[in-house]
Amino acid sequence: MKTLTLYQPWATLIALGEKRIETRSWYTSYRGPLAIHAGKTDDYINPAKIRYICNEQPFRKALDRAGLYRSFYLTAFPRGCIVATCELIACKKIYSTDCQPDFQGWKISGHYFPASNQEYEFGDYSIGRFMWFLANIKPLEKPIPAVGSQGLWDWSEPK
Repeated sequence: MKTLTLYQPWATLIALGEKRIETRSWYTSYRGPLAIHAGKTDDYINPAKIRYICNEQPFRKALDRAGLYRSFYLTAFPRGCIVATCELIACKKIYSTDCQPDFQGWKISGHYFPASNQEYEFGDYSIGRFMWFLANIKPLEKPIPAVGSQGLWDWSEPK
């Protein structure tokens, strides 16, 4: 299964269904099943910054809805494992019209993705980047340990 590695708390936000659009600097033509992997490293974002982010809205509200706010420190999030599966249904370049105040959202393959403040806060919607639209998100009951990689990579679910 194709897999995408994300830092925490973004991997958990997808697993919770709170984040349904992943923003990337690159386009993919791939469509289909996708596993969400929570990266093991925190080299890119230090733990103090993660704690700060998780204490701010809308991160705090989303984590609170899932009962995770009180344990939001980086060590509380699963890392180095697959946390969810979903379906990547579209990849669309971000244009200025996608970020207008009166813009309502995107309808893609029978799924509606509202242009919410929460989605905008959870991603980088700079013009020229790409939105990856995720549908049918299913969190795993128990995360499965896996070594991640950059880009889209292949993961085989253990038997």
